[in-house]
Amino acid sequence: MPEFLPISRADMTRRGWDQCDFVYIIGDGYVDHPSFGHAIISRVLEDAGYKVSILSQPDWKDPASIDALGEPRLGFLVMGGNMDSMVNHYTVSKAHRKTDAYTPGGIMGKRPDYAVTVYCNLIRRTYRRKPIIIGGIEASLRRLAHYDYWSDKRKRSILLDSQADLLIYGMGERAVVQIADALNDGMDVQDITYIDGTVYKTRAVDDSVPSIVLPSYPEIQKNARAYAESFAVQYRNTDPFSARCLIEPYGREFVVQNPPQPPLSTQEMDDVYALPYQDTYHPSYRKAGGVPAIAEVQFSLVSNRGCFGGCSFCALTFHQGRIVQTRSHDSLLAEAARMTQHPDFKGYIHDVGGPTANFRQPACEKQLTHGACQNRQCLFPTPCRNLRADHTDYVNLLHELRAIPGVKKVFIRSGIRFDYLLADEDPTFLRELVEYHVSGQLKVAPEHVSDQVLRYMGKPRHAVYEKFCRKYAALNEKLGKKQYLVPYLMSSHPGCGLREAVELAEYVRDLGYMPEQVQDFYPTPSTLSTVMYYTGLDPRTMEPVYVPTDPHEKEMQRALIQYRDPKNYALIHEALVKAGRTDLIGYGPKCLIRPRRGEAEKAPHPAQKQPAQKRPAQKRERPAEKKPAAKPRKAQPAAREPRRAERGEAFGKPTAAQLRQAERYLKTRKKKQTVKKPTKPKASGGRNV
Repeated sequence: MPEFLPISRADMTRRGWDQCDFVYIIGDGYVDHPSFGHAIISRVLEDAGYKVSILSQPDWKDPASIDALGEPRLGFLVMGGNMDSMVNHYTVSKAHRKTDAYTPGGIMGKRPDYAVTVYCNLIRRTYRRKPIIIGGIEASLRRLAHYDYWSDKRKRSILLDSQADLLIYGMGERAVVQIADALNDGMDVQDITYIDGTVYKTRAVDDSVPSIVLPSYPEIQKNARAYAESFAVQYRNTDPFSARCLIEPYGREFVVQNPPQPPLSTQEMDDVYALPYQDTYHPSYRKAGGVPAIAEVQFSLVSNRGCFGGCSFCALTFHQGRIVQTRSHDSLLAEAARMTQHPDFKGYIHDVGGPTANFRQPACEKQLTHGACQNRQCLFPTPCRNLRADHTDYVNLLHELRAIPGVKKVFIRSGIRFDYLLADEDPTFLRELVEYHVSGQLKVAPEHVSDQVLRYMGKPRHAVYEKFCRKYAALNEKLGKKQYLVPYLMSSHPGCGLREAVELAEYVRDLGYMPEQVQDFYPTPSTLSTVMYYTGLDPRTMEPVYVPTDPHEKEMQRALIQYRDPKNYALIHEALVKAGRTDLIGYGPKCLIRPRRGEAEKAPHPAQKQPAQKRPAQKRERPAEKKPAAKPRKAQPAAREPRRAERGEAFGKPTAAQLRQAERYLKTRKKKQTVKKPTKPKASGGRNV
């Protein structure tokens, strides 16, 4: 009968084991569910005939803790957890989080910062020559030199800092078995340099292998541009069909990244998810209340991997790749049927998806033979003409899941790409989505409303989202349903200044409610946006990018989105003044806040927009209330500048002709707007475009 893998010497004894082949050290609590990376890797190795024991969250302050399961025959496997340990520990403001959803009882502090490095160094204190193989998201995104937000430094490859021998990046099922077989055959770990999806260190590189030499670590330490150029090369070499070996020099040593592993076939995906998982946390955690993270995934189905969405702030393409890999209907239906037998199952499948729910196939046929394009995105800035936008398979899958006895509802919670949905000329999926798969609210991620910011994000223009909103609302009305969209919004992304933040606040105002899902941009390792944040350069074009790094400005940007919160008033007032948008301080329906007591209501005034990358750094000023009150003055409303989308531009100053036109408009306009006293509310208010 299937059971949990051993977590103690007593468990090993019950199985008749004197020694494990691998001790797997993990930063999470032990959860034997295929949504947890350690569960998949350990079960895949077990299926290949290897003895694997799990050492969960050892006490990194006690060197003896690493020896709790004895010396493994072949080596140690190390994974920091399902999340990067630093993201797990710290908010974007670098404040320490209070709970850890991946630890029994949600207790914080059971794993160290930079968990992979700390665990490996702990192993090396006891076992100097035993092979150490690292993997998981923390290792994968730090596989070469990278910017570390928490130390604000460019750090070298985690392979060097951890003293590990091999690093597996991406989804490691195939690579870890190949490594295990090589070690089992007696091969020295230093000679395992040929496996796709791995990174190794060496003092001599093989000149016969097609490769690209990246800027050296000393060079990128000195030169931000060199770092941006290096990452651009790395980003273009994430496809298994076209990628080459990447060589990163470190003085007398080199770190070498082999090309990625080819995507798993549907049968291989099915085999991985058919392994004998227990689908819950280890029973030793019951007293602590279990591992909270299981609640989000226990009644959800992972239907795919990979993403061709290409959002700049997301590391998925760097980690999982752009080629979508899927499970078969039979595999998913079998898992769903088992799910209905769980005593806590209430009839609701919470999600059917992956990185993007409505991706069920590669973007185009070419990807299966030639890979994803190196210098072109599938959906950005507009859908590629070769894109195969077809939801037929996903619709059929959802039909079959709904028909399973015991299933009442099948929801989609992992999010959909609305631009991909709109690219499909067949409206069937949208209708099915609205009619059967929304639990009152549908989560979507427009992220922003400024086309300038969206371009840096790698997201579609705002007009595309507006089109989706109209279609969604019309269909809900037609079907007699009251269902709403929950937009994910982001502040302080590279390219977003105060003017763009105000534009987003106006959008929130027009929504009629304050979105709960709002977050500041978080510079996690190995994303395009993180490189923009640190270097001030867009690695795709090497053009300068305005980056809001000042904590005070970031506070203002976030406050603008949550302008209804009274405690944000001072920040909002300051932001509107700095952005030249005092027209939004008043009593009209379009105003965000009211004037301060004794302060005259400001009329709108013309303001020339600057390119984001040329904006001067915004300095902190003394609070406005401490400044002498300015005398009220008359002002003229600004002439409407054509929107960027209307001009066919994403960036740049207004043309000279446009400026002359605006000037003539102001001179010839006779009607003037007078300043009103704050005691008399405005009859109406308008948006200053």
